[in-house]
Amino acid sequence: MKMYKNSFLLILIVTQFTLAQEKEKEQKKEKPEELKEVVVEKETKTLTNKNGNIKVDVANSIYKSSPTTLDLLARLPKIQITPEKDGISVVGKGIPLLYIDNQSVDMNEFNALAVEDIKAIEIINNPSSKYEANGRVVILITRKFSKKEGYKIVLSENASFKKYFNNYSGINASFKTGKLEFKTNFNYNQITVWESNGNDFNMPDYDIHSNYLVTAVTKRPQFLYGGGIFYKINEDDYLTFNCSRKSQDDTFDIKTHTFNQEQSTINYINTLNRNDENRGFTNVFLNYNHKIKSLDANLFSGFQYSNFNQQMESVIFNDYNDTGSELTQQRNQKFDVNVFSGRTDLEKKFKNEMKLELGALYLSANADTHFTIENINPASTTKSYYNYKEQNITAYSQLSGSLKKINYTVGLRAENTIVKGKYATENTFSVDKDYINLFPKAEIGMTIDSSNTISVNYAKSIIRPNYSSTSQASAYINPYFVWANNINLNPTITDEISINYEYKYKSLRLSFYKTKNPVYYGASYNDSQDLLTFMTTNFEKESGVSMELTIPFKHKFWTTTNVVNVGYTKIEDSAALTMETKPSVYIYSNHIFSLPKEIEVSLTGWGYTKQKLGIFERSGLITFDAAVSKKFFKAFDCALSWSDIFRKMNYRGDFTINNIAARGIYYTDSSVISFSVKYSFGKIKKSEFKERSIDENAGRIN
Repeated sequence: MKMYKNSFLLILIVTQFTLAQEKEKEQKKEKPEELKEVVVEKETKTLTNKNGNIKVDVANSIYKSSPTTLDLLARLPKIQITPEKDGISVVGKGIPLLYIDNQSVDMNEFNALAVEDIKAIEIINNPSSKYEANGRVVILITRKFSKKEGYKIVLSENASFKKYFNNYSGINASFKTGKLEFKTNFNYNQITVWESNGNDFNMPDYDIHSNYLVTAVTKRPQFLYGGGIFYKINEDDYLTFNCSRKSQDDTFDIKTHTFNQEQSTINYINTLNRNDENRGFTNVFLNYNHKIKSLDANLFSGFQYSNFNQQMESVIFNDYNDTGSELTQQRNQKFDVNVFSGRTDLEKKFKNEMKLELGALYLSANADTHFTIENINPASTTKSYYNYKEQNITAYSQLSGSLKKINYTVGLRAENTIVKGKYATENTFSVDKDYINLFPKAEIGMTIDSSNTISVNYAKSIIRPNYSSTSQASAYINPYFVWANNINLNPTITDEISINYEYKYKSLRLSFYKTKNPVYYGASYNDSQDLLTFMTTNFEKESGVSMELTIPFKHKFWTTTNVVNVGYTKIEDSAALTMETKPSVYIYSNHIFSLPKEIEVSLTGWGYTKQKLGIFERSGLITFDAAVSKKFFKAFDCALSWSDIFRKMNYRGDFTINNIAARGIYYTDSSVISFSVKYSFGKIKKSEFKERSIDENAGRIN
């Protein structure tokens, strides 16, 4: 009986507890919680392909963990970085034109941009007449602008392990209130760069055989800092001002081991070239966007000033046949360039979806080079002062629209270029050019249905020499060999026609181009100085045809982008030995896995087969990269990455020019393990202020 009584009491207690819980739930239903904010999250694709152009979402992807903008570009499809890390090329397109928002920039301006400031990068294969004609492809960088009020501060730290340890630290801050936004950044990078290459030369005309292996280790403390103001005047008008600065000090020893045989004379030389160098780059630009309501047109005006200065002192020692190291030469090299440009663009849209664009640009550049060489034995001094001036005046017009299922864009760009170069010791100009070029561009596209489109493009473009080519600075490798610039380079003119077929997000592109005065490194020998020189040289012509297939794909948490380019390129020149020409294949494959708990994994592989380009023959190349990122506590972004996992980024290049046969090998320090952390904090709130996105369809200092 007692057992039943206890059971009854237990049931009664449980029942009362259950009723109390139900009552509490009812009270909560009667008094709902106040909904303070609704966040709508939209899934974004990291890489998208449209009209043959590839766009990369940097701000919301694993790519934002890259330590520098150049490292970021190296991970993107079709983009190749030179072994010296001072140049960019796009597979099948050559040297690209770089743009940040509405302004054309150079490599230094691009390198001074913090990764944290980048929203997206787009590779535009068919740039319109709105862009400078200086290139067949445009890399467009779109920067971030906030739509919410408050402040945000991002602290970043990236530690990378190559042959030497490298560290990248930075702080990026933004503050927005009403119509006004401030942005600033400061980055300090402690970098150690390892470089090495070798060449084997045969010169039968002079009975000379020579080879060398050079290695350089550079210690480079680097500062990047800048700031900007964005002011929204009204719904359609805005004003932006930005200033950035990059400065670095390079201390590096170039060590070279050389074998040189001239007739029956054989020398083994160990060369030590000690260098102290500092570089500084400053960029300032002001942009103003205004809506002309009376014309229902948009007017953009931009002004830009850039300065690059470089000073290097070198002390060179040579040891012949282990007889002891002796001071051979001292060098002092200075280079300074100032560039001012202004542009204006007018855009008018009509009711029938037709759009008219008109624009003009003015550019003025002034470069000075001071070069002094002091030889010790025998004693002699060589001094050189060279001044270079360039002026470019440009006007363009472009008309685009649609007629039923046909889309069209027709444009014409006219550029007048005036170039004058003069040595201080000469009375006449060594370079005196004044020429006008017309650059027509046209695109006709047809929409077959909602999934199929086809377009035909024609473009004429130009690549002008970098301002750095006016510098008389040269790199001393050994007593018989130097790398040097060429002040007499002519611009490169290219005509290209292409057909692009797109099915949903997949595309197939066929293109053919012809180029006059392409620029590559060539070799020449001065027998009076017993000196072999490598310098950039204009070759007679180049032509090529390519087929490119781009296949993006997404399935649940897996996103992949694949690019296959089959190209045939032939370079010709009467001074060079023309070898066999064969097609080559470039393959890029990127895979991103979005896993639970905000974990993202990226696997990338790319490479190309052996290249036989008529004059040049280059070995194949393949590399694999991997990265994983994870967000902790909504404030910490952490990423671990490994580039060139199998250390396969070394390649060979051979050519014969002026009866000088060169067989080169280039080693890269591209196998990197890096760990990055970004910590974000600040108070962000919703703003009633509406902001219209900047038109995203809208380098030569080096």
